[in-house]
Amino acid sequence: MCGIVGLVHPKSEELGLNKASYEVYRALLTLQHRGQDAAGILSYDEESSRFKGEKDLGLVSQVFDLEKLENLKGSMAIGHTRYATVGTDGKGDLQPIVTGYPFGVGMVHNGNLVNYHQLAKELAEKYNIAQLTNNDVEVLLNLWCHGIQEQFPFEKEIEFSHIKTSAMNILENAVGAYAIAGLLSGVGLFGLRDPKGIRPLILGKKVWDAEKDLVSYCLVSETNALNFLGFDYVRDIEPGEVIFIREDGKIFSEVLMKPEKAAPCMFEWVYFSAAESSFEGKSIYGVRLNLGRVLGKRARKLIENNVIHPDIVCPVPDTSRTSAIALSESLGLPYREGLIKNRYTQRSFILNTQDKREKAVELKLSPVRSEIEGKNILLVDDSIVRGTTSKKIIQLLKRYGAKEITLAITCPPLRHGCFYGIDFPKESELIANDKTPEEIAEHIGANRVIFLDEQDLKDAIGRTELCMACVNKKYPTSIEASEEFARQREINKEGAV
Repeated sequence: MCGIVGLVHPKSEELGLNKASYEVYRALLTLQHRGQDAAGILSYDEESSRFKGEKDLGLVSQVFDLEKLENLKGSMAIGHTRYATVGTDGKGDLQPIVTGYPFGVGMVHNGNLVNYHQLAKELAEKYNIAQLTNNDVEVLLNLWCHGIQEQFPFEKEIEFSHIKTSAMNILENAVGAYAIAGLLSGVGLFGLRDPKGIRPLILGKKVWDAEKDLVSYCLVSETNALNFLGFDYVRDIEPGEVIFIREDGKIFSEVLMKPEKAAPCMFEWVYFSAAESSFEGKSIYGVRLNLGRVLGKRARKLIENNVIHPDIVCPVPDTSRTSAIALSESLGLPYREGLIKNRYTQRSFILNTQDKREKAVELKLSPVRSEIEGKNILLVDDSIVRGTTSKKIIQLLKRYGAKEITLAITCPPLRHGCFYGIDFPKESELIANDKTPEEIAEHIGANRVIFLDEQDLKDAIGRTELCMACVNKKYPTSIEASEEFARQREINKEGAV
């Protein structure tokens, strides 16, 4: 899971010709929660007819300073904040990735290609294309360029028909989840969303001067970035849709591969997206309130049957706070912040090794003894993946005097691997894969664990078409290449330790 941004500014002296990279930087700050491994920005400088890029390991604010941003000149730019789910933690696998042949193209993407290793091998064997990174965005970039190269008359300008051909080359060959934003040197910005719509891609617009037709357009992973930049939400890019925005602001778009059923990832609402964002017309905050209310119905039955006896409702900050508030209201129980989050630590779930996750848990949460000691706690979290975080939190609460702890989870048990941008491709890593809720409770030290079921989740989100493969093993794409994907991912992780 990553955060991506693409932006086209009108060429205007009064607006400033070199503003795009700064706006992309600001947008990436709002998408930091989607990836904390690295960040990068690529701009196209019209004056020198060259790409200008900067990328490095670390948070967005650590990678960029004013001097670097001023060097990223141009009215078009793309940006990326990385959560590594393929490749390594090294600098060589960072986005954006750019090529100068057969013409200048830069690209970023969010998601995972299940058949990445297969495609890389095919490109090498058929076209003698050597991959320079271990990042699947390079395969997407090669597919894009190869698609357009075969039919592009170099004496003419690039047209939308050429863009569609490149997009189809990806749609017909890439299996998995991908939301793409890219730059064509001196031409414009393009975007593409996978045929199942697993990963988000959203179009925004900002009118600077309607009379002079000065308009900026933006492609982003989340609406919170649009809000921060002062852009208006236009719409979600459709599954299987390609969009092309020329430098002059003219827009072309077409759905090239319409699915029978879309399958946006349920984890966008449950965990990944910022609470102030919306996805597919559904408020993330509103959905999380609904998750808490549905969870309240399950908890109430257990209270009425004297199975659990909670005194307070306490969230594991921050993602589950909204649901915990709704849960406490529905049960008429006091809501208390028993754990305070250190704002300067990473989200432990998206760290890619067990050791990193355990150290992050120790650093990021500070208990409030006065709200914990002697209490039966209904502890709310968004998910249990490996059980590491849950176990350490429960140990921490008991160390500070908590009595009984019931863990309430705002999604169903995660039993199957994800190959679409969340870093648990191996089923054996998942605590719910081979354990019942009672066994999970015993393992993590809780008195009881309460999960939602699939229908609860659909009701809370308000839609039936979802990717819930990590719950029910109903993958929206072929996973024929998943075994090799998981094997290679394990090799990369071991190399990163």
